Amino acid sequence: MDDSRIIELFWNREESAIAETANAYGRYCRKIAYNILGNEEDTEECLNDTWLGAWNSIPPAKPSCLSAFLGKITRNLAISRYRAGHALKRTGDRLSESLEELGELAPGTSNNVEESVDRDVLESAINRYLDSVSEKQRKIFVRRYFYMDSVSEIAQMYELGQSDVKVTLLRMRRSLKKVLEDEGLMI
Repeated sequence: MDDSRIIELFWNREESAIAETANAYGRYCRKIAYNILGNEEDTEECLNDTWLGAWNSIPPAKPSCLSAFLGKITRNLAISRYRAGHALKRTGDRLSESLEELGELAPGTSNNVEESVDRDVLESAINRYLDSVSEKQRKIFVRRYFYMDSVSEIAQMYELGQSDVKVTLLRMRRSLKKVLEDEGLMI
């Protein structure tokens, strides 16, 4: 079933929308959640919360790209679940590793409105930076820091050596840091 029909089911409040969404995007959302959470039980709960989140968001939302909409819900839920379960201890898992790599570039979370606006400005700057790099670099960056794929998975995906992926990510982080400093978003 295509995205527009699934969205129509949500708008008509038909329960089959959830089953159709799970059927179309279950594997995609499961990979995102599992890469962050690392266990099946939490991943399954996160997926259930994703479908509920979509049900509660559509309407009023009418996403132009359902996969991105669901991916973002899944990722945010998985990170929240991860943080709740790991409360600041370093465990050496994918989320910890990728956030450690980003270091000071990774914004904190807050409910403060001013910090929320700052995050929006930072997000916009990062998106402009990603628009300025090659498609391959952008995909590597997003696979690592959005989908939380491991370096070895990215290397295999793009037929690169792991050291090539690590060097690409390192150079991109350095370049992004310079862009953020030049825009006054970092000190």
